[in-house]
Amino acid sequence: MSGTSSLLQLWHIPSTKRLFTRSKFSKGLYMVPGTDFYPALCFCRNMQTATYAIVNGSYLPTAETKQNKIKDKALAAQETVGAFQKLPMVMPSVDIISSALRKAKRVSPTKGIANAAKRERNKGAKQLDALMKELAVPLRTYKENFPNKKSLHPYERSLIELTLGDGNYEEVLGKVDALRKKVTSVGKEHASLCAKSTSKREAEERLSKGMEKLEEIFGHEGKAVDNLLNIAKTLRAMPVVDLEIPTLCLVGAPNVGKSSLVRILSTGKPEICNYPFTTRGILMGHIVFNYQNFQVTDTPGLLRRPDDDRNNLEKLTLAVLSYLPTAVLYVHDLSGECGTSPSNQFFIYKEVRKRFSNHLWLDVVSKCDLLQESPVTFITDDSDADHLELARYRKMGPDGAIHVSVKSETGLNELKARVHELLVSQSVRIKSENSNRETLERLG
Repeated sequence: MSGTSSLLQLWHIPSTKRLFTRSKFSKGLYMVPGTDFYPALCFCRNMQTATYAIVNGSYLPTAETKQNKIKDKALAAQETVGAFQKLPMVMPSVDIISSALRKAKRVSPTKGIANAAKRERNKGAKQLDALMKELAVPLRTYKENFPNKKSLHPYERSLIELTLGDGNYEEVLGKVDALRKKVTSVGKEHASLCAKSTSKREAEERLSKGMEKLEEIFGHEGKAVDNLLNIAKTLRAMPVVDLEIPTLCLVGAPNVGKSSLVRILSTGKPEICNYPFTTRGILMGHIVFNYQNFQVTDTPGLLRRPDDDRNNLEKLTLAVLSYLPTAVLYVHDLSGECGTSPSNQFFIYKEVRKRFSNHLWLDVVSKCDLLQESPVTFITDDSDADHLELARYRKMGPDGAIHVSVKSETGLNELKARVHELLVSQSVRIKSENSNRETLERLG
């Protein structure tokens, strides 16, 4: 009784009618028949996380709240990947125009129009309007549902630029939208002319002319739609990288054996041939250790040259290392089989190791069954005999590197164990970074 009484005193209900009355004969409250019922009250406290301004009795977000929401949305957009798998299905331009013509010609005039001329111009205007809409609506859908490149994760943005060419993605989307605007403008113009016809024959002629004009425009400029279709196919084929799952990235010069190791370590089945740049894109596989799932990616080989001289395949490798939280398995081939001299591999390795020093790292010397007692010397090798680190590298590779051979299976078990340790460490790092980010967002 005392608890209920204090509760009613604390939560006062401003009303001329009483919801509850106290029973003289029993504990608790009961409802009085015939009284109005009010929505139930929830006696709980909700934490307010946003500030609002009261305007004419309504709660509206303040400017600060709006800015925070926009900022959070932008951060969420940049921190996620997988936009390419959400792209809309694009129909070939021939199918779009054929379907639009078929549907437009089935449109009938408004019922109840007795005059033949009025009926014909009504039908013509409706059919031209229908054709215009059937052509413009899918184009608008493509424009709205293909993501703005600026809102993509940096990794996916780099994939667009390096795979499609810088500016090509925006150019094709711009042409699709220009086609939509032109179809809409011409369609409305001819539908208006048809509606103003003074005779049945004139209405029929204007209908025929309008349809021919729209078909001609779409046939001439519909190539932009077909280009967008090819772009969608290319982007959907890009491997999806889960940022929450630890990823192992294999890096090294061309033809050093990265793809062979991917086949050993994961479910990935890359092409393996004895020529440079076998890997013509980013290939993904998965590794399972003790019921834990990890990702592994094979990347195109790097050559010893400035970034400005690198081809798009090499830039793809650098994009993976720059924008994805990966651990690195760097592969060296000192046997002379890969076509890149050990000296050049050394300088490539030193540059990459310095640039991406914040990555977890593991070095592997492949094809150790082919190594000779004296290191292989290329004509192009540096002749600096005083470079002790280079001399040691040419013979044994970097300090702490694992020597493996896929052919003889030497060192593979040790490699798998070390890779597992590396990925577990990467998993801990990802969780720690996510936790720190969430803490900063709460404080900010």
